[in-house]
Amino acid sequence: MTKHTNPAVRIRLGTRNSPLAMAQAYETRDRLCAAHGWAEDEVELVPVMASGDKVLDRPLAEIGGKALWTKELDVWLVEGRIDVAVHSAKDVETIRPDAFVFGAVLPRADRRDCLIGAAGIAEIPEGAVVGTSAPRRAAQLLWQRPDCKVVTFRGNVATRLAKLEAGEADVTFLAAAGLERLGQAHVGVPIDETMWRPAAAQGVIALECRAGDSATRDALAAIDHSETHAELRAERLLLEALGGTCHSPVAATCHYVDGTMVLDASLFSPDGQERVDGEAHFKPGENDEVLALARDLLSRSSPAITEHFRGA
Repeated sequence: MTKHTNPAVRIRLGTRNSPLAMAQAYETRDRLCAAHGWAEDEVELVPVMASGDKVLDRPLAEIGGKALWTKELDVWLVEGRIDVAVHSAKDVETIRPDAFVFGAVLPRADRRDCLIGAAGIAEIPEGAVVGTSAPRRAAQLLWQRPDCKVVTFRGNVATRLAKLEAGEADVTFLAAAGLERLGQAHVGVPIDETMWRPAAAQGVIALECRAGDSATRDALAAIDHSETHAELRAERLLLEALGGTCHSPVAATCHYVDGTMVLDASLFSPDGQERVDGEAHFKPGENDEVLALARDLLSRSSPAITEHFRGA
C-alpha cells in the first residue's frame, strides 16, 4: 500500500464530491473500519469534482459519456494520490484500464427506479413532460407512454428535485438506492421490476484499486460481497458483448434464484417504438450463456435498435 503523509491513515478513498457520492464513501469507510477494527481517521476521504458534475445542460452522451464520472479519479489512482476509487457501478465505463481492478463490491441496495411526481407510470398525466437524460429511461417510458414528452434533466439528486419543483418537468426518475442512501426514500415511488427494468449495475457500489496494489486488494477483500460481485460481472459482461454505450437504451439486471443466476435484459429503440426482451440462466462465473443472450437479443432486433450497439 502506498505510504501516506499522515501515518494514521491506512487507506485513502477517492470519491466525487456530490452528496450521494460522499454518502457512498462514508458507507465504504464504515465497512472497512468494522471489518478491520480501524478508527475512522485511519480511512481518509479524498473528494474530487468530476467533469460530469460540471456540465449539466447537455446529455452525458454528448459531452464524453461515463468517462466524465471516472477520469479524475483514474488519474489520482494512477498517480498514487488515492488507494481506492469509490464508484456508483452503473456510472463506470464497461471497458476499464488493465491497471485497475474492482477490489470489492458492496452489498447491492434497491436496484429499482423511483418515479417522482406521480404514483405510477399509468398515473403520469396525459402529455406530461418527463425529465431524464438516460436513454434507457426515456425509451422505456415512451414504450409505455408515447404521449409523454422527454426533456433533458441532469444533475445530482437535489438539483433534479429542484428542477422538478421549479416546473421544468412534471415527473422524473431517480434510483431508489440513491434516495435511500441520502435518507430521502420518501420522495419517490419505486417501480416494480416486472413493469420497469433497471439499469445494469444499479444500486451497486464498486471499489476500484490498482491491480498491482496487493495490500489494498487484501484490505478490500474483507468487505467484498460475492453475490453482488457476481451479478455485477454478469451485467457488465452483457453490456460489453452488446457493445453498449451511453447512447444505448438497454436495461439489464441479474438475480440469484435457488443458486442459479437469472439475467433479464431489454433493448429498446430510442423512440420507444421497439423493444426486445430476453433472459439467461447460468451458474456464477459461467460466461457462455451471457454472451449467447447478447447475440440472441441483437439477432432479434431491427436496425432501429442495433445501430445503437457496437456488438451488432
